[in-house]
Amino acid sequence: MPELPEVETVRNGLAPVMDGNRIKTVQLNRPDLRFPFPENFADRLSGAKVHKTARRAKYLLFHLDTGETLLCHLGMSGSFLALKTGEAVPPDRNTKHDHVLFKMSDDAMLIYNDPRRFGFMDLFATDDMDKSKFLKNLGAEPTGNEISATKLLQQLSTRKGPIKSALLDQRIIAGLGNIYVCEILFRTGVHPAMPACDLTPKQIEDMVDHTRNIIREAIISGGSSLKDFTNADGDLGYFQHSFDVYGRNDQPCRKPGCGHIIERIVQSGRSSFYCPDCQKQRLKKVSA
Repeated sequence: MPELPEVETVRNGLAPVMDGNRIKTVQLNRPDLRFPFPENFADRLSGAKVHKTARRAKYLLFHLDTGETLLCHLGMSGSFLALKTGEAVPPDRNTKHDHVLFKMSDDAMLIYNDPRRFGFMDLFATDDMDKSKFLKNLGAEPTGNEISATKLLQQLSTRKGPIKSALLDQRIIAGLGNIYVCEILFRTGVHPAMPACDLTPKQIEDMVDHTRNIIREAIISGGSSLKDFTNADGDLGYFQHSFDVYGRNDQPCRKPGCGHIIERIVQSGRSSFYCPDCQKQRLKKVSA
């Protein structure tokens, strides 16, 4: 499933086509994706001008001059292809899973394709955005100053479950997924099974710094393309070539001087990858 860097990469590609442009028509090739489309979805969007293309966690947001916001989630296999004015649909494109077509006033086009149909779209009043069931419980963005070591220390202090699970909790940090959490834990030197409440203030401070850095590096690299992800130009990301641990089980650790073999465990049905030497589990000492 695309994580924050992939969604931000898509946003970067859509903004030049969408911002300041007007939606002429919306063509729905089916009545639903993961969920049914909102009532009068196409009619409410037709004629609306896009003020700004934004992102919150893993959600794309299109703020409209009608006072509504279009929310899009890519699910597991969703993708947008942006065709600028004068660009034609590639002749070799498989259009079978092109479910939504946004035709713009300048003849640009936005095509939403989703073979597995786990993605979805919603439309609501912009003033009620904080009440959206998809957005209202989200935690801090893992970029800039919104994420802080002080707040994260407080949030983790009572969590006895694994730190991996805590970082995947969207109510704590919004937008992180399995790939980037594995990479963050490696750089921080923390075992994925370590109880969240056992992390030291220094480890949490380091974790926040590594989170910002990894997300920034991934966005610069255009995200990670493992199976389905492509950006709005149809191109692949390449941060997957920088993975230190994710998907590298049975391969040597890349940290200079280490060379231990990357291992894989399953936590809550998801694979966790780590170096058994660089990420030794440090358990809190219990006094006698």
